[in-house]
Amino acid sequence: MRTPLPVDDLPAGCGISAAEFAALTCYCNASDNGPDDERRARLLGFGNGVKVAPGAIIRIGDNEIGENSFIGLYAYLNGDVRIGRNVLIGPHCSLPAGNHRFDPETQAFTRRDLARPITVGDGTWLGSGCTVTNGVAVGRCNLVCANAVITRDTPDYAIMAGTPARQIGRIDPETGDYIWFDRKTEESR
Repeated sequence: MRTPLPVDDLPAGCGISAAEFAALTCYCNASDNGPDDERRARLLGFGNGVKVAPGAIIRIGDNEIGENSFIGLYAYLNGDVRIGRNVLIGPHCSLPAGNHRFDPETQAFTRRDLARPITVGDGTWLGSGCTVTNGVAVGRCNLVCANAVITRDTPDYAIMAGTPARQIGRIDPETGDYIWFDRKTEESR
């Protein structure tokens, strides 16, 4: 393990001491573990076994993350987002429930559109870098492959991949086995 180097050149007026800065830096960058992830969740108002990894930005309502769910490193949840129980959200996932509209008067995307809720069903795993767009309901027990962009509602037990995401398989709810659609074609790519 690396030995932290001393930091004694903080800008004047930053509001914290060098020791506090060092502790905060270690906590934010080297504390991705169960107890610290639970502490972060409690500080943000979430209990019931919820865990929040370092760098996650969560701007949603109270009690909108179900028990035993995990929010990964640098994930972004904003607006009317509801996370079910036992959900895994990987690092760098983005779930923005808001939207912007083009304003012909200003010729820019300045107007706020009506936000539409995002719902992630119980037991779902959003792989690293996924985006779920506003107004989408991700079904129960979905596996959403890394970097997928979910633009439409998904059925329960779906395996989703791509941009925009499409269903490439399903999960057998009795055995947990993955059943791939057109697997022969998928393997040849």
